Amino acid sequence: MNAFESLIALLLRRQGYWTQTSFKVELTKAEKRAIGRPSSPRWELDLLAYKGSSNEVLAVECKSYLDSPGVGFIGGQFQPPERYKLFSEPRLRRVVLSRLGKQLEEAGATGPNPAMRLCLAAGKVARKSDRAGLVARFKTEGWGLFDEAWIRQGLADTSGAAYEDDVAFIVAKLLLRRDSENTK
Repeated sequence: MNAFESLIALLLRRQGYWTQTSFKVELTKAEKRAIGRPSSPRWELDLLAYKGSSNEVLAVECKSYLDSPGVGFIGGQFQPPERYKLFSEPRLRRVVLSRLGKQLEEAGATGPNPAMRLCLAAGKVARKSDRAGLVARFKTEGWGLFDEAWIRQGLADTSGAAYEDDVAFIVAKLLLRRDSENTK
């Protein structure tokens, strides 16, 4: 399991989602042809999150990019687009999310007709101009963006919660919790 995916999964669980990393979407032969990838293996999603109370499924692509320039988004497009296939290829997105919903419903993992939402978890966005374009596009498309600010806020909230045996949880407590013993 990827450490960044694990962190995002923890933060989503704290918001009431059930999570699973490296989820495989079982595309049919016809669906593989429809997306132009007839010999493609199962489509893998970095992280899947489900909230039963709203019957909502989040398909989350995770890009930490902590020691790189960050997520690039120039002129309304991801750069390079091939790193962001589900966001950059509308037909692929429709087919994969549709199959995902059917697969989860058939397995009894969701209620009927779950609401599907594509999301991006980004540890770093390249430039202010990239962020502004990214936020605008995600709002238009109805996608979810979990950026540095969302992650920091989630970790800050986590630092004050009851203990869980999870590395990210423990680090949040060590780094972000106010040291009440030293202030007494």
